[in-house]
Amino acid sequence: MANTLNDFSSTELARYARHISIPEFGMQGQQKLKAAKVLVIGAGGLGSPVLLYLAAAGVGTIGIVDFDVVDDSNLQRQVLYTVADIGQPKATTAKKRLEALNPHINIQVHNTAFTTDNALSIIQDYDIVADGTDNFPTRYLTNDACVLAGKVNVYASIYRFEGQVSVFNYLDENGERGPNYRDLFPKPPPPGMVPSCAEGGVLGVLPGIIGSLQANEVIKIITGVGKTLSGRLFLFDAAAFTTRTLKVKKRPDTLIKELINYEQFCGIVPKPATNTMVKEITVTELKKWMDEEKDFQLVDVRKQFEWDIANLDAELIVLDTLPKNVEKINKDKPVVIHCRSGARSANAISFLQDNYGYTNLLNLKGGILAWANEIDDTMATY
Repeated sequence: MANTLNDFSSTELARYARHISIPEFGMQGQQKLKAAKVLVIGAGGLGSPVLLYLAAAGVGTIGIVDFDVVDDSNLQRQVLYTVADIGQPKATTAKKRLEALNPHINIQVHNTAFTTDNALSIIQDYDIVADGTDNFPTRYLTNDACVLAGKVNVYASIYRFEGQVSVFNYLDENGERGPNYRDLFPKPPPPGMVPSCAEGGVLGVLPGIIGSLQANEVIKIITGVGKTLSGRLFLFDAAAFTTRTLKVKKRPDTLIKELINYEQFCGIVPKPATNTMVKEITVTELKKWMDEEKDFQLVDVRKQFEWDIANLDAELIVLDTLPKNVEKINKDKPVVIHCRSGARSANAISFLQDNYGYTNLLNLKGGILAWANEIDDTMATY
């Protein structure tokens, strides 16, 4: 690579001066950053610091994969967003923020779910993938797609006070690939054993710490500066402020031939077929039923901490415990099931209808959020 100032405008040279002045980094390192293409999967807690620091550092092309919208509960840790962004798509909102931070780079938006059908086509145009996902099916999908496409996967995950970082499928100077995610975790944990951040919580600053380490690994891989975490898993405990680094070795039985059904692989019950009808009731209709003292059962499938923050005086049956509590769901009168937004309750109804023959279930459209918006604006929605 030619070591020339012509690759950068005077404004860029001023911006990146602190990089260029590092002897081991220099102009050549900055040129490598400008030529690099990095895909960040997930623009949430981890994705926020990763995207901010990669954009600030001058990575020439950054792709963002995310189909979620900004929620008020995100703002405790997802520092890309503000109150004004609530309800807006994360990917396009992130693009605007990053372009304001660094107008000299190219931001590509993939406002879609990352799936078996599109994974390979999305990552093919990028050099490195940064995995900022928060669920096991997408982690395994990201890993397998990177292995099949020959891409480096910079991995991180967070939970409560703990985080971990590693580099998978790294191509060393001998042309050999390092361990991948399946070498570390050949099989996913049983469903429900490891709660998501929404269910188990996460310290707000933790994704900032771990995401910054993740961005650091991306920059090291691009520039060739330092030693990457390939073959090592870095563990951080924010509560105890301790760190450990474990060795990760390739397993001879790890073989990835094709992308598979990752929800099935992780033991997650598939979503209902399109012909499975989930009947709904609006919050206005529910309020009328309550005022008329209609005979019906109201069930809340959220977590206990959510119920403690705001509830409709419903019977709490946490979604994960539903199979063990089916007998508590009445079959002889209308049953309204609700959650925060209507998604978990719809899954609960589909499960009960498909497996236990229920025909009397109604999903509260919009859940607690709709109730707070339309019925009681003093209700907390966390």
